[in-house]
Amino acid sequence: MNNQRRDFLKKALLLTGMAGIEHTIPAAIQRALAIEPIPGSTFMDAEHVVILMQENRSFDHGFGALQGVRGFNDPRYIRLPNGNPVWFQPDKQGNTYAPFRLNLMDSKSTWMGAVPHSRHSQVDAFNAGHYDGWIEAKRVGKDYSNMPLTMGYYNRQDIPFNYALADAFTICDQHFCSAMTSTWPNRFFFWTGTVRTEQHKNAKAEMRNELPFGAGKWPTFPELLEDAGIPWKIYQNDVSCGGGFSGEERSWLASFSCNPLERFQKYNVQFSDRYVKNLSIQANKLPKEIADLEKKLQKIPREDKQYSKVQHALDQKKKVLKNAEQELKTWSQSNFDKLPQREKNLYQKAFITNKNDPDYRRLDKLQYTDHKGKKQEMDIPKGDILHQFRQDVQRGELPTVSWLIPAQRYSDHPSSPWYGSWYISEIIDILTQNPKVWQKTIFILTYDENDGYFDHIPPFTPPNPYVANSGKCSAGIDPAIEYITAEQELAEGRSKKTARTGPIGLGYRVPLIVASPWSKGGKVCSQVFDHTSTLQFLEKFLSHKFNRAIASNQISDWRRTICGDLTSIFSSVNQEKANDKLPFLNRDSYLENIHQTQHKALPTFGQLTASDLTTGKAHPHHVALMPKQENGIRPSCPLPYELYVEGKIAGEAFDLGLHVDNAIFGDRSSGAPFTVYVDGTIRQYAVKAGDTLSDRFTYTPSQGIDLHVHGPNGFFRRFKNKHKSVPVWPSLRYERQDKNFTGKIQLLLENTSHETIQLYIRDKGYGQEIREIHVAAGKRHVELVDLQASQHWYDLEITLNGYPDFLWAYAGRVETNHLGYTDPQIAQV
Repeated sequence: MNNQRRDFLKKALLLTGMAGIEHTIPAAIQRALAIEPIPGSTFMDAEHVVILMQENRSFDHGFGALQGVRGFNDPRYIRLPNGNPVWFQPDKQGNTYAPFRLNLMDSKSTWMGAVPHSRHSQVDAFNAGHYDGWIEAKRVGKDYSNMPLTMGYYNRQDIPFNYALADAFTICDQHFCSAMTSTWPNRFFFWTGTVRTEQHKNAKAEMRNELPFGAGKWPTFPELLEDAGIPWKIYQNDVSCGGGFSGEERSWLASFSCNPLERFQKYNVQFSDRYVKNLSIQANKLPKEIADLEKKLQKIPREDKQYSKVQHALDQKKKVLKNAEQELKTWSQSNFDKLPQREKNLYQKAFITNKNDPDYRRLDKLQYTDHKGKKQEMDIPKGDILHQFRQDVQRGELPTVSWLIPAQRYSDHPSSPWYGSWYISEIIDILTQNPKVWQKTIFILTYDENDGYFDHIPPFTPPNPYVANSGKCSAGIDPAIEYITAEQELAEGRSKKTARTGPIGLGYRVPLIVASPWSKGGKVCSQVFDHTSTLQFLEKFLSHKFNRAIASNQISDWRRTICGDLTSIFSSVNQEKANDKLPFLNRDSYLENIHQTQHKALPTFGQLTASDLTTGKAHPHHVALMPKQENGIRPSCPLPYELYVEGKIAGEAFDLGLHVDNAIFGDRSSGAPFTVYVDGTIRQYAVKAGDTLSDRFTYTPSQGIDLHVHGPNGFFRRFKNKHKSVPVWPSLRYERQDKNFTGKIQLLLENTSHETIQLYIRDKGYGQEIREIHVAAGKRHVELVDLQASQHWYDLEITLNGYPDFLWAYAGRVETNHLGYTDPQIAQV
């Protein structure tokens, strides 16, 4: 390890308080850290990509308190229409609530069920971008209807394994789910790149959990792999299609409908033995039940109220029997044998089950003594829930791409206790048992959607194509394909109560952690990603590895513009070793601890007072009820962003320019989304790399303008003015040296008046002294700001003497193509 690397680690550990962290990391993770990658290798040398999509947790809900990420300490939050910080969410009675800790082990929070996350509740929380609808849109059932459960969150004490995973590898804090809705549409994006049956604005968008088995007809990503001859598999304990479960069996043993390929025609999931077996059961038992009902019906007078009820039951059973008999003919072994080999392969690879474990469809009893000394009992799987995956890893048969599908109990879905950390731990344990496997593996852990849990960063969305002055996109991007109107939903049969106009996505932030030999180090990656980013990564990785073009044509131009391909996550080989001292998660003891919390009290929360709101409007982090993040900074991945936003008054208009350059990062340059807030209105922009968009806003000196621009990774601009004319329009550039940025910024100040002007530059967050700048009449001044002490972060306000209503603000980070640090303002250092 060279001295530069030693200095980096020493500085990072000192600043972050992570010295001695090896004493807190479970051994499954430590073993992964201790396995060194092949010298000189990069992520493109990986041979296996293993992907796990868990269920229903927002980023703030799970990781808002994690050190370094853009969480509860975010200094560049938006404000609600009432002027309050985004965390201070109102209800219709005028009460206001901040995020509160759910406390996994000392309350029954993990037994309280899910929070509403239907399409209409998600759109209502968003409230056309005003973002103040969370409390009412997310009210839970009558038992907890008085609780603002949407605002609940967990911290390191609650989910230590998940935090340890983020400490060891790379977590992404600008990762959004793809759709502002529930599970299936987000999983459709994850496996197919879209929710539309065809890629145009009039095609139906599958935005709810409603697609029947085998009804999906648009192409899926695994079909690309199959056609290219690239090995792939999807592992689950058992499929969901077919039923036949009793009691707790479904929640522990089935796939919880988390494998969306069960919904696609080409995969023929109805050939599964479970589906056929249960059809046979119906076909065998229903004739007798029908005969019994017919006899019963003969004895009931037609005028009797029971007659119609029995007749209805009889008709239903006849209908079910007819369907079962027809389905048995359709899904027979002889018909499977007639399938094209491609479809046989799709079926066999998409539905890898644990059928080789004799106990894979059985439950066992786990008995334990709880914290009060009382005997308790719970159901658990008798077989190995990861049996086939484990065998393939051990035998060297792990394919190039594999997906893992959890059962409900292991999925992290709030409808089930949070048992999923063990499942994640076990996957990593399996992959690291053989160092030669882990040396060549990338493990991607993500979540499909936020459930109904709050996150403080509004998702970037396309401009509304049906409303003027809602934003713009670069040429070639059609926002209409990413938008749905209530009229379209009504035409499809949706009720007025649930039909909504709104963007398909992006949805809210959800966690994404990438564990591999090339993503170690407890880093944070802050490029904008969504679920299609994983597909874009597979496209790039597999095209390189197999020397052939692998591409999905179903990912929209809008998503490809604003959402990266995950490659910024990976860095050069990290040769650091880690100790191996602590045990990884033990299944039985972990489940016991979670199981017994069902008998504990409800989590506590508080309502913000008038005094809290007064304090919090200017300083939200001074309010006692406002949660705090862990202190310190983390290593931060370099990002391919070169973003510029400037503005100036032009007569009775304010002109805004948004430019995304590609001069430094070339073909790696990323496009970017921007959201503009002004006068209670919101506009959305998507700018391709190398392009510029301009827009115009009405301006009168009597009313003035106060325009805020938010972009990726804390990028922020503010333009405030009420003067008819101003002698200077500042602009910001990044200082260049050769073919890279130095990490410094240049403020361009040109005096267009006939008198000397006096400006002040104030540093809002990083400790630089106030600068007083004098610019002579007709002269141009370039003020160089060195950002080394703030790790290339800046947060500056420019004011002009004699012009009290003029303020230009710039905040963000200069990208230097080198590993950096997270925002020190978040770190509280």
